[in-house]
Amino acid sequence: MTVSEFKNAEAADRFHVGYEQLLAKLWPASRTMLDVPTRFGTTRVVRTGPGPRTGAGTGAGPGSGDPIVLLPASGGNALMWHRYVEALSREHTVYAVDTVGEPGGSVQSAPIADGRDAAAWLEELLIGLGVTNAHIVGCSYGGWIALKHQIHHPGRAAGLTLVDPAGFAEVGWRFYRWVILGGLAGLAPSPLRPRLARAVHNSAILDSDLMTLMRASMGFRRRLPKTDVLTDEDLQAVQAPAQFLLAARSAIHHSDQVAERIGRLLPAARVEVIPGTGHALSTDEPELVTDRILKWPPPQDRTEPSHQKDDGQGAAGPPLAALG
Repeated sequence: MTVSEFKNAEAADRFHVGYEQLLAKLWPASRTMLDVPTRFGTTRVVRTGPGPRTGAGTGAGPGSGDPIVLLPASGGNALMWHRYVEALSREHTVYAVDTVGEPGGSVQSAPIADGRDAAAWLEELLIGLGVTNAHIVGCSYGGWIALKHQIHHPGRAAGLTLVDPAGFAEVGWRFYRWVILGGLAGLAPSPLRPRLARAVHNSAILDSDLMTLMRASMGFRRRLPKTDVLTDEDLQAVQAPAQFLLAARSAIHHSDQVAERIGRLLPAARVEVIPGTGHALSTDEPELVTDRILKWPPPQDRTEPSHQKDDGQGAAGPPLAALG
């Protein structure tokens, strides 16, 4: 396996110009750009909020919450979270990550062969950021990485929010069909996209700015491992308080079956199946997902986390560099 990279300098320049323009346009708050070295490459992170913290929050005043680390879906980067940052960063330091090996500001220098490598990359990133007690939020592929990290490097995460995470079924034709139909719908004239988005259950195509960036990323050669299916032993190894937000019409798994399995293996976890949503849950329901992130993990004096299921299926490392 080789590393992910742009096919040539022209493709890289075209993407990075678009990326920087959209970051300036869409990011709703002041930011600090960080480059964090790891053995798998340099990871670009967008830091927003009241300032980095390393301890657990007490709930007393601005910035008192645990730091939030946002991991994007496959093919995405920090910009996929632009609608979330303003609310999340009011009382939390937010680290929005360009995953190494995905199109973004990170530069991969060594292969990531499997989930253990992906977990090691995230551990080195968190050490480089000086982050402990992190609330790690992972969407799809990012959710799989967050779970792998919890399995192989327990203790650094204070909580997990997994937004329709991968790793509960083999990636099959339903997912690839969803990706292809979404890509085709994204090329349609803007007036037609709302109807097409509903038809293919992919609201991401309605974000014209990110669709433009997606087209610019076509010159990127992604070489990251496929997600494997988490075993029962894997899931039972998850120690951090975890909530799973599942799309009722997910293209990567059957959410009712996933919810039942999590409930059986992780009875303390919180599971919510969101009716009417597809795998693009983070863009289908950004207000709902933001609300759930901010309310998790529950306060220390609350009883153990709730487990609920809605029936929607039928309906310390090397120093980092601050870039300003």
